[in-house]
Amino acid sequence: MSYDPFPPFAPEHRPRREALGHHSDLRILRGAYRRQRRVATLTALGYFTLFLVLSAFAPSFMTSRIGDTPPTGLLLALFQLPITWLAIVLYERTARSYVDPLADRIRKQSALDAKRGATR
Repeated sequence: MSYDPFPPFAPEHRPRREALGHHSDLRILRGAYRRQRRVATLTALGYFTLFLVLSAFAPSFMTSRIGDTPPTGLLLALFQLPITWLAIVLYERTARSYVDPLADRIRKQSALDAKRGATR
């Protein structure tokens, strides 16, 4: 006689899976959060990578001047801070307008599911 550590559930004791039926909502939330991270990361790191590539492979461009201005490389370096701020603003804006409402909806739905489960 063998011992089964995981006996099958009787039909009346089988856990209900209705609350877990919101996988599509979680998938949408993960996708939205992934897009949000990609946009912010590519904005900041993309600009910095462009700056590094130009520094390495286009030194004449980076040392050139347009009129009486500082060298182009210095101007591009100074623009790094506003570009980083832009990435932060994009991240916050997409979080408030798209990701946070999805998370709130999922949070409310799971609270309702938990309340329904407690009354059974």
